[in-house]
Amino acid sequence: MRLGAYQILYMTSVPAYAAVSQTVDLVRTAVGPKPTGLVNAILRKVAAGGGAVDRFPDFRSDPLPHLELWGSHPRWLLERWLARWGADEVRRLVDGHNTPPRTCLVPLQAEPGPAVEILAAAGLAAEVLGEGTRCVRLGEGVSPRDALDALPEAIVQDPAANLVVLYADVPEGTKVADLCAAPGGKALAVADRPVYTLAADRSESRLHMVRENARRTGRPLGLVVADARRPPLREIDVVLLDAPCTGTGTLQRNPDARWRLHPTSLTELVALQREMLDAAAEVLPIGGLLVYSTCSLEAEENGEQVGAFLERRGGYRLEATDAVPPRYLDDHGCLAIEPWRTGFDGAYAARLRRVS
Repeated sequence: MRLGAYQILYMTSVPAYAAVSQTVDLVRTAVGPKPTGLVNAILRKVAAGGGAVDRFPDFRSDPLPHLELWGSHPRWLLERWLARWGADEVRRLVDGHNTPPRTCLVPLQAEPGPAVEILAAAGLAAEVLGEGTRCVRLGEGVSPRDALDALPEAIVQDPAANLVVLYADVPEGTKVADLCAAPGGKALAVADRPVYTLAADRSESRLHMVRENARRTGRPLGLVVADARRPPLREIDVVLLDAPCTGTGTLQRNPDARWRLHPTSLTELVALQREMLDAAAEVLPIGGLLVYSTCSLEAEENGEQVGAFLERRGGYRLEATDAVPPRYLDDHGCLAIEPWRTGFDGAYAARLRRVS
């Protein structure tokens, strides 16, 4: 029925009568003849009445069901967001999730301006994004594969992820380990500053992606299959922990993920992040830097997770940086990217310095 309704409302090349007939036939094949009359009546009513927003609950008087139905989002996520932010902010967030995302590249050798010129010479439209990032935004319809063929020393990376890299502010001459590296974007983006960068991931198949990206961009990485809860490291200078998370900051790029998430997902991931943070803290010497990041909007995975870590680990302190514009920082100096304000994915990061 949803497929039939979609055909009627959005696929103008399909006549309404054909969409109704085809859907009724599919229902008859799938579950038998009994419900076909009901399906036929409902879809004919959809065809007669249309699917305009005024047929849904009114946003101003009843924002939750409006955002749930018109915005096509799980109620439990919307309830969380409406408890934290205003209805208008959540509406902009939901609208963004239902808008096709633009693709950005980060050139690793060239500056953004010359990178745009290289792409233009290959007949590919692009523009410098700016906004405190090193991103180049591809034009409508430009294939990322074609862009990487023209500019192989680049990676596909959303501005929010690039801001995490810049916020990490990895010192030159250090040894760095990225404990959840695949597909390798963050490790590759920082690899020009350390003397050695190790990319670790528990998935061997995903680590092959890291190796291929390193080969294409010409940036050397050490590779190891390892679980971030048991990192095979000692006395490393910088640890990057881009932890597994609910990914609620990336639902524009992963629209199906909203339906795969459940409240239990959040509970399980918070526990996993805690284990990874504690394990990473053990491999850093005094003076070492731990950069924790997620692509989540949920406080339990971000500020609350870091706050709990600092309570457990008295030898660590938050350390802010001026490597990104201050508008991207929260009151504690942590990176906090809100999609409805920036048009980027959502992201969070905290720099944690071991002081004792």
